[in-house]
Amino acid sequence: MTIIEIIAQRLGLDAKRVENVVTMLDDGSTVPFISRYRKEMTGGMNEVEIQDIKLAYEQLEELEHRKVTVLRAIKEQDKLTPELLERIEECWDPTTLEDIYLPFKPKRRTRAEVARQRGLEPLAKIIMSQHDGDIAHRAASFINDDVPDAEAAIAGASDIIAEWISENERVRNTLRNLYRRRAIITAAVIKGKEEEGDKYANYFRFSQPARRVSSHQYLAIRRGEAEGVLKVAIGVDSNEAIAGIERIVIKRGRNEAIKLVTAAVTDSYKRLLAPSIENEIAAELKEKADTAAIATFADNLRQLLFAPPLGHKRVMGIDPGYRTGCKVVCLDQNGKLLHHDAIFPTPPRNDIALARHKVQSMVDTYAIDAIAIGNGTASRETERFVKATPFERKVGIFVVSEDGASVYSASAIAREEFPDKDVTVRGAVSIGRRLIDPLAELVKIDPKSIGVGQYQHDVDQRRLQEALDFTVESCVNTVGVNVNTASAQLLTYVSGLGPQLAKNIIEYRSANGSFANRQALLEVPRLGAKSFEQAAGFLRIPDGDNPLDNTAVHPEAYSIVKQMATDSGVEVEQFIADKQLRQSIALERYVTDTVGLPTLTDIMEELDKPGRDPRDVITEVRFDDSITTIDDLREGMILNGIVTNITQFGAFVDIGIHENGLIHISEIADHRVASASDVLKLHQQVRVRVIDIDLQRRRIALSLRGL
Repeated sequence: MTIIEIIAQRLGLDAKRVENVVTMLDDGSTVPFISRYRKEMTGGMNEVEIQDIKLAYEQLEELEHRKVTVLRAIKEQDKLTPELLERIEECWDPTTLEDIYLPFKPKRRTRAEVARQRGLEPLAKIIMSQHDGDIAHRAASFINDDVPDAEAAIAGASDIIAEWISENERVRNTLRNLYRRRAIITAAVIKGKEEEGDKYANYFRFSQPARRVSSHQYLAIRRGEAEGVLKVAIGVDSNEAIAGIERIVIKRGRNEAIKLVTAAVTDSYKRLLAPSIENEIAAELKEKADTAAIATFADNLRQLLFAPPLGHKRVMGIDPGYRTGCKVVCLDQNGKLLHHDAIFPTPPRNDIALARHKVQSMVDTYAIDAIAIGNGTASRETERFVKATPFERKVGIFVVSEDGASVYSASAIAREEFPDKDVTVRGAVSIGRRLIDPLAELVKIDPKSIGVGQYQHDVDQRRLQEALDFTVESCVNTVGVNVNTASAQLLTYVSGLGPQLAKNIIEYRSANGSFANRQALLEVPRLGAKSFEQAAGFLRIPDGDNPLDNTAVHPEAYSIVKQMATDSGVEVEQFIADKQLRQSIALERYVTDTVGLPTLTDIMEELDKPGRDPRDVITEVRFDDSITTIDDLREGMILNGIVTNITQFGAFVDIGIHENGLIHISEIADHRVASASDVLKLHQQVRVRVIDIDLQRRRIALSLRGL
């Protein structure tokens, strides 16, 4: 089978469509571009399916390179038979490939290797044949300077046999299957670590079938082990495992050779196979746990990036604080810093009158439309102060997440934007900008610092980064980017661009002014035809020369829209504005060899909403003003909340105090829920019931059941 056929079979996709995707990827096309503008070639595959093809293709290409290395190594040993060559060439499973290669792999100075060097391999073959009953007599002929007696010869030969058994493909597969079905994971607290590892208390006496251990449980156990709190083991019934190996290796009968091979089986299992297979199973469990955790993180990140924007409004950003006061910034509708100050409306200074005067003055002076308050320390007190302050104009008040704001404020990006401002001002700017456009601001921060992950530092970092980059790229290109206002960080994620072209666009814009049309992008240094093809449809130019430049219609399709307008007897502008006229169009008339109904349908759908942001409209959330700390909570209370993080075991909810509450997955609905994300979304507003309060551990249990 070819790589294309294998990918198609594994993913359940049409081979010709897969081949088209791979060809376009090899030609430099991006996943967003292929998904959005090449539907005829893909059969309408979505981004996830195309990304899956991309990842599978890369993995199989890596396997091809590994096969070349394996073949070269075996050939150098003069052991490459036609049968072995065929097996390796037809192998598309990494584990099977490594099993095939294992007997030929260069050995460390193992006990078996030492025995070989002492000339004991022929004796091992005699014993392994299991025919000869007088092994002691045969072993005597192998005595030499390094082998003092027959007993030492038999011991060395047994070491070789144990290694042979450990390298036997059938044996390894049998054990793998046994471990996958029957392995038990156990965890126990290391003596003396009880207090230090209190957060792992659920795993102090833990025992569960490995196949039933959830992602978050396994990652927590591994972290506890890494921190020296837990002792962890994965194992099966050794008697069952050894019996399974014996059925493969041992021949019928009773003689001395069979007894020796039987003993070698036990030695091979305990010394070589069990540790090796346990490591493999641990790696499989880790990969499975990583996959689930990364998927949860990516889904949360997608929801966070798609959070409703306030839009082009003037915003006041407030970073709350006690001793150092609240840092206040005023931003214009594009997030440009107009003014900054500090107020002290909270303890210990409680300078409420002056703080109120300053805030009122800034709201009037800078025509502020909304106030964004960070949800960290002193957030509720600051929110109550702002809500109690009268304004002459209508001002929306929003509490926004400040996760990662401190990371941004100390970053090179922030220093470049505000070289003469301290970190507190930069942090307040980030809070304000998150209200204007969460996506545009959050792309400046490493997603791992945003606070919506689950054990993100414990999973495979390369896979995590790859998944998060794909998520950010997908969100940015789904929303589209105003090329005349976007930051370099936002432009970096646009299909076909990247850091250097994003920088070049910013520099060209600064030197020449706003882009009047998409075609002008070709004047940007190093932005060639291919980059333009990939990026143009995702870049927006409001109020430009061509109304189509503010839509997701690709420039390559402008002629189609123009022809439709001409056929309707109007200009393009009128065609876009007249929905009834567009609905009278027979799309089949415009189908060609390269443009089908999927593309034409997309064009018409885009003309129905030119320049419209696909994200929802933002709404204010009102918390219960009588609840300010965890001490104010009582079981049975029903409160407003906002979902701040979703994990495999439940969802965390902000109820307006410092501590977030947890809705365990069993409390999300009256029926069984497989995943919290099936019911809840990030930033969703919910009504929750308090069902338990642990003041000592500062934990709050919430429920949605019955509400």
